[in-house]
Amino acid sequence: MNWTAKDIPSQTGRRALITGANSGIGFHAALELARRDAEVILPARSEEKAQDAVRRIHAEVPQAKLIPAILDLASQASIRAFGSFIDQHFPGASIDILINNAGVMAIPKRELTADGFERQFATNFLGPFALTGLIFPHLKPQAGTRIVTLASIVVHGAQILFDNLQSERKYVPLYGAYSQSKLADLIFAFELQRRLEAIGSTITSIAAHPGIATTNLQSNMTGLYKIIGPLLTPLTGQSAAQGALPELFAAASPAATPGGYYGPNGAGERKGYPSLAKVPDTAKNTSIAHRLWTTAEQLTGVYFPRPAS
Repeated sequence: MNWTAKDIPSQTGRRALITGANSGIGFHAALELARRDAEVILPARSEEKAQDAVRRIHAEVPQAKLIPAILDLASQASIRAFGSFIDQHFPGASIDILINNAGVMAIPKRELTADGFERQFATNFLGPFALTGLIFPHLKPQAGTRIVTLASIVVHGAQILFDNLQSERKYVPLYGAYSQSKLADLIFAFELQRRLEAIGSTITSIAAHPGIATTNLQSNMTGLYKIIGPLLTPLTGQSAAQGALPELFAAASPAATPGGYYGPNGAGERKGYPSLAKVPDTAKNTSIAHRLWTTAEQLTGVYFPRPAS
């Protein structure tokens, strides 16, 4: 039986935090969780974008409980400011679901953030890493609390190049900087689950990817794909609403497995309904995971709880 948004259990009494919920698959994830009565925190890079998402969701779900906020995952200062916002408005263990959904893709030329990080690596990996660490004290320490991190179909064939993490030696927009950042997300999700188990936490970490979904991420594409992409995606891929299903399954389905990875069940995992996704060998390598984790801690200054010695 194919799992759809109609299969999401009631989310009454649950609070979800979804990054990038103002557009694309993040918007549809927020919409469907709100439809199931979750309270949803929707941070975006500007107040205007966050409020626009609130208006569009209220147009479909008038009773939705929505909290707009500001968060730019490319900025460590913005992440910490948002962490302070959560400290102030949602103190204690107050969040049931964290979905690390926001990202950027295939920026044509190498860009550096204010922190001096390559923008795709900063936004797609270092941002979610830091955010998760800062939000962790606010996650309810109980079964059912989930951290969902979005990877990508392009992780297959990607590598973690520790001598080129910031694309300082060579910059390749899609099958380089972007694919590496999303492979880092997948490795992070798996390593986070191992570390949660090591400290005896009942919180679970799960990864997902949307296949090929029609979103505004494709706006940065260049060359031939910019011309044929809009024609091919509807044929080989799926809508943003359908693309949101794997992350919704990971966030809300009782059948989702801790440390699991979910994507579409169609050919090449390009489209379809949520199912277990194929995991590249690199994502299973714990040595790479440990080194990447240590690097992320050093770059962000954010540290997660450790097992008692």
